[in-house]
Amino acid sequence: MLAKFTGWGLLALIRLLTGAQARWWGCPPKAEQRIYFANHQSHLDLVMIWAALPEELRSITRPIAARDYWANTPFKRWITTEVFNAIYVERGGGAPVVPPAPPAPPPAVRIEPSFDDVPPPDPEPVGPWTSQGELPLAQPAAEPVPAATPGSLEALAPLQPLIEALQSGDSIIIFPEGTRGHTGIPQKFKSGLFTLAQMFPDAVLVPAWIDNVQRVMPKGEVVPVPILCSVTFGAPIQLEEGEERRPFLDRAREAVIALREV
Repeated sequence: MLAKFTGWGLLALIRLLTGAQARWWGCPPKAEQRIYFANHQSHLDLVMIWAALPEELRSITRPIAARDYWANTPFKRWITTEVFNAIYVERGGGAPVVPPAPPAPPPAVRIEPSFDDVPPPDPEPVGPWTSQGELPLAQPAAEPVPAATPGSLEALAPLQPLIEALQSGDSIIIFPEGTRGHTGIPQKFKSGLFTLAQMFPDAVLVPAWIDNVQRVMPKGEVVPVPILCSVTFGAPIQLEEGEERRPFLDRAREAVIALREV
């Protein structure tokens, strides 16, 4: 009950500060399983898009929240868990990739010494590079750490909370850039959206453009400023048969950018 009253109060505050206008330009609000994907410019993005949804959709839609920011105090952890029903994700990378163990050295083979026809040793070079006239030994090159294979357990680990939410029938709100942008144009989308589209082909992919929220709470600020904001929801897209990862992600990004002019 406390969470419900807090949600109503927070919703009123957000709408007072931002207006939280929802513009359903490309699709109507509908209680179906959706993956909303939007631009990311502020920590308030998840609050803004949550407030813009009608009540019947808020109850079945879960936004993602950066754990290092939204769970670093008991109050923020409570409000994201009990009010927003958010999904915590780790920022800045995927699951750790464990490098393979180095191969075992071959067994030593004893070689019996022989003094037959041994050529005289070459004179040792003497130079300023060593005090004993010995050439420095070359250091072995470090082996690169292999990247996680797409579709492997290591690659899917960061998406596991989102996968579980979708498997339970919830809709989700994600920000495919991964980190907040500074130029007003979304950065390149990361591969998570493509993976989820592959795994859940029946989920409706809805692009969204969040406008002006970065001015309400610019990066580095803690006190919000009243500014009129809006969220524009566009026409759904879908992963075409045989479509590769990067073309799909670029197309999804363009669908979000196109909503700026609507």
